[in-house]
Amino acid sequence: MNLDVAGIRARYPAFSDDSVWLDAPAGTQMPQSVIDAISGAYKAGIGNLHGAFPASARSDAIVAEARRAVADLVGGEPDGVVFGPNMTTLTYRFAATLAKTWGPGDEIVLSMLDHDANLRPWAQAAEAAGATVRYAELEVPSGELPAEQYRHLVGPRTRLVAVTAASNILGTMPDLPRIAEITHAAGALLFVDGVHATPHMPVDMVALGADFWATSAYKWNAPHVGAIVAGPALLAGLEPDKLVPSPEAGPERFETGTLPLADLAGVRAAVDYLAGLDPRATGTRRERLLTSMAAVRAYEQAELAHLLEGLAALPTVRRIGAPARSTATVYFTVDGHTPREVAEYLATRKINVWYGHSYCWEATAALGIRDQGSAVRVGIYHYTSRSDTNRLVAALAALS
Repeated sequence: MNLDVAGIRARYPAFSDDSVWLDAPAGTQMPQSVIDAISGAYKAGIGNLHGAFPASARSDAIVAEARRAVADLVGGEPDGVVFGPNMTTLTYRFAATLAKTWGPGDEIVLSMLDHDANLRPWAQAAEAAGATVRYAELEVPSGELPAEQYRHLVGPRTRLVAVTAASNILGTMPDLPRIAEITHAAGALLFVDGVHATPHMPVDMVALGADFWATSAYKWNAPHVGAIVAGPALLAGLEPDKLVPSPEAGPERFETGTLPLADLAGVRAAVDYLAGLDPRATGTRRERLLTSMAAVRAYEQAELAHLLEGLAALPTVRRIGAPARSTATVYFTVDGHTPREVAEYLATRKINVWYGHSYCWEATAALGIRDQGSAVRVGIYHYTSRSDTNRLVAALAALS
């Protein structure tokens, strides 16, 4: 583990008020370098894209650099990076596009583990096309998503499999290469929700077998921008609905309206920040990202083990799910208190956590907690310190 967590934390203006930020699965804070990049774009002056004047050229460069940055982050190609306001909006966009080729008799396979943004858009598009939806089940109480069930779910009429790379409530990380192998053997496409996984691990979407990789920049220190990454050749074969004068080629075909240009400057800065987290990292930005994100993964897993040990010592805390491989995300209830009460109590102690179903609508139902206010969610991030998790455990001990 080669992270200077104290030095990392010093880069964040938001950390000046002594709050404990354990709400990263719902969105991360921005380091000063990202804030400066956004304000710097505005200070320099930006115009709309593809104009004849310098401010427009600056905007063109911002977009191009942001595409290169996201491609480096997930192991894709810049010409395959599509931007939008968020992952949900983009997934609806791609669901509508892909479903143009579906019809009665076709099938798609979804996962009950997933955030609803990687379930409902596909299910609704399939219904409109007359296609059949099949569902992969999660194991209860472990929260695992067994990959071998896909052998029985995926068949010759399967057109798409959509699955998460990591559950945003349980942290569960399914066996993506095995799911991809089964999916591709049937000639289907694999759409991976990488929103919760991308901030916590080195990502190689090609090695993982993803045809599409979705990510949300605000989960890794950038502004509220979404991206879906696919191979340029795959994108070229799709026909999204678009305005007649809109570009006919490239990722711009999928982008409706004007992009948030200054925010995209922040996206590039956030990727540069992530690439520099491990001081040992050398080489290209992609190479530095792989090194730094491996260090992030190791650090967060060590802090997760420490937190779980502390929570296990509290007799009234009940962890939901116990996947063998996960992000540093913990979902739990406290006897005698609703999840909202726990979150409000922790807020009085300046400890920020989330509560509720967190849009894992089907997963929380399967776990039997959706109608009980679901649970409290804590997310360890690379800026989380040992004192942060100790404060959480101490506060819960006092509540118990």
